[in-house]
Amino acid sequence: MPSTSARKFAEIGTPVPPARTDVIMRRAVVLGGSMAGLLAARVLSDHADEVLVVERDGSDADGEPRPGVPQGSQVHALLPAGNVQLDRWFPGFSKAAVEAGAVVPPRDGVKFYSNGERRIGPPVMMDPALVSTRPFLEGLVRERTEAVPNIKFVVGRAHGLVFDGDRVIGARYVPEGASEPVVESADLVVDGMGRSSKLGDWLEENGWQRPPMRRMPIKLNYATALFKRDEAVSDTWISVSTSDSVPEKGKIARIAGINSVEGDRWIMLISGYDEDRPTRDVEDYKTRCRRDFPSIYGDIAENGEMIGDVVTYHQADSRRRDYHLLDRLPAGVVAAGDAVASFNPVYGQGMTSATLHASCLSAYLRSNPDLGKPATTYFEDVKVVVDAAWQVSTFADLSLPHVDGPYPRGYAIIKRIAGLVFKASATDPVVAARMSEVTTMLAPPSALARPSTLLRALWVAVTPKKKVS
Repeated sequence: MPSTSARKFAEIGTPVPPARTDVIMRRAVVLGGSMAGLLAARVLSDHADEVLVVERDGSDADGEPRPGVPQGSQVHALLPAGNVQLDRWFPGFSKAAVEAGAVVPPRDGVKFYSNGERRIGPPVMMDPALVSTRPFLEGLVRERTEAVPNIKFVVGRAHGLVFDGDRVIGARYVPEGASEPVVESADLVVDGMGRSSKLGDWLEENGWQRPPMRRMPIKLNYATALFKRDEAVSDTWISVSTSDSVPEKGKIARIAGINSVEGDRWIMLISGYDEDRPTRDVEDYKTRCRRDFPSIYGDIAENGEMIGDVVTYHQADSRRRDYHLLDRLPAGVVAAGDAVASFNPVYGQGMTSATLHASCLSAYLRSNPDLGKPATTYFEDVKVVVDAAWQVSTFADLSLPHVDGPYPRGYAIIKRIAGLVFKASATDPVVAARMSEVTTMLAPPSALARPSTLLRALWVAVTPKKKVS
């Protein structure tokens, strides 16, 4: 029998739209119009007479990265689990996205490398897989959200919450062009303000507990560039390259990726950790692509037509705010997306986690909740999603030489099991399929600890290997 958390993860990730939704509130306010805020607004529209989204950056209609998303120009991935949820909340979304220019890569155009060697390709169960830039995808989600009749957008900066006893009854924001905040009443406020969320500050200022925060310092450094896609340069549609850190052999951990995106372009990312910092210098970018990664990266960097400049990004840590651990929490407020947890972005979990948090919000609102009490069941469900993403990303990051914890209980044993399964997934399609389900957030990490998977991985370990060409 699957564990309770595994069953809950499956329920959260269901593709089936809710059969019944009841209106249980007059107004909801969402602070932040990124992916988490947009999906939360869509879910709330089934349960509120009116939903107000407060977003400081305005519309994404111009297709450019928003100031509020500093990593918006970098490579982004919507994992298959996120794709499932977008189709759940916006029926026909995938089809419309492809018609608008999103890329569905052919199977033979996807290339994975580990330590310079080609790995087995992704299994069929990784479908669907939409590929695009972040502004393109977020713009499509915003268009769909704006089309919902009872959702309204205003441009402004979130300024605080309004409390009445043990509950939040509204939110303050400063409208664009104004100097003084206005108050919007609400039966429920959703914090979708991202990594820089001020909700903890606002709670503490009003006599409530600040959620405990866990951090893992990763010191990730990105450099990304856009190129005109050209078959004469490379037949690559999608590629991911990872290399382990082996200090005694002079090897440094690095990750790179190539996505074919809308507009017949490639977006190519290279990265390093700690003091290994790619720069905005074009020659440095080309050198790193050729020196540190498989030949396709150097081919595109040196022979492709670069569009615009090399853009860099730095993320100091992964972090999670554990609202589920609070002894006291006011009613009338929840958090979603990066406002709860943000991870090492090289694993592509951010946008997909946001869609799954929306599923958690839907489950909470369909449970006939007492809005006069804290949304504890919502945060318990969100914990299931956060735990799954956190385990995948942080276990990988703990292998980096500059990361010294915190180490979870049983780390040594789990590391050995994960290493066995990962090694088997390089050549065995069955193990690769099961690992892909986990890394694409279609299944929780506990799925890799099933006896059938471990026995298969052990069998692969003692069977002569066949190199992937």
